[in-house]
Amino acid sequence: MNAFVTRLIPEAGLQMVRQVCQVRVWEGELPPPREVLLQQVAGCDGLICLLTDPIDAGVIAAGGRLRVISQFAVGVDNIDLAAATARGIPVGHTPGVLTEATADLAFGLLLAAARRIPEGIEYVRAGRWRTWEPLGLLGAAVWGATLGVVGLGRIGTAVARRGRGFGMRVLYTSRTRKQRLEAELGLERVVLGDLLARADFVTLHCPLTPETYHLIDERALRRMKPTAVLVNTARGPVMEMEALARALREGWIAAAALDVTDPEPLPPDHPLLSLPNCIILPHIGSATVAARERMAVMAAENLLAGLRGEQLPYCANPEVYGEGEQLRSERNGGFSRRGLGL
Repeated sequence: MNAFVTRLIPEAGLQMVRQVCQVRVWEGELPPPREVLLQQVAGCDGLICLLTDPIDAGVIAAGGRLRVISQFAVGVDNIDLAAATARGIPVGHTPGVLTEATADLAFGLLLAAARRIPEGIEYVRAGRWRTWEPLGLLGAAVWGATLGVVGLGRIGTAVARRGRGFGMRVLYTSRTRKQRLEAELGLERVVLGDLLARADFVTLHCPLTPETYHLIDERALRRMKPTAVLVNTARGPVMEMEALARALREGWIAAAALDVTDPEPLPPDHPLLSLPNCIILPHIGSATVAARERMAVMAAENLLAGLRGEQLPYCANPEVYGEGEQLRSERNGGFSRRGLGL
């Protein structure tokens, strides 16, 4: 059997696949070009891909021998799940493993934006630090503030726990009410409009679906407090980037801290990159050694199960096994603008 891996991933996963398959790995720094991807899938039985690879209906059709697609990520918005399901191809992903790493980064971004840490670092490096200043680089208090969590899945819940550890009041939006978590953590479920109006910090953890595309647009940003901070470690297209740039320039909100953008990477002349009240990282939410190694192992486990004709342990399209369309809705969180109060 043959497998194609679209980028170098940790050896822990590659070694598992090499024991069973002839493996071809794209070792380029950037994702494989489309023509390479089409050529490689045509001769492979299994594919390990990344969120940077557009696995659309054309790519899936080119993989006439494909028995399984294994995504080295939690989200699968780069994969045409309907096309894969129609061809009977299960799609694996890596849920859960990067929860704590991404939650750490999200809360780190929140703290960095609140306390203007990047600005302080540049202030010192530029030689501007001459004495202690009573009014210098004043930021926002995190302790006791209100945190708004958009999407209370695994990562959103982990961030909510961190917020409670900082004495924050936590509001959340979700398709379903999480009564156990409300009781355990003292959370309050609200519609998105109320969350945006009341939260001092808004952190995004919803999946990217047609319903959440540009969920945070001009209308949403104008509902936020002028002192509010927006954090996004979900997907870039959940935000409308030009509206965000305008909001930061004109003071609709105080700051933003992003691990994801649209597009990725942003062009060097994008207005967000010149704003001192915007922190942007290169999509490193899961970038810990432990998380990435476990992701590689899970991706390999999915691939090998599919090649053996077994059900994938972490399947993103369980309907391929005839388990019902409701599971797809549950996986996507059922987000809709109407349901979120927009």
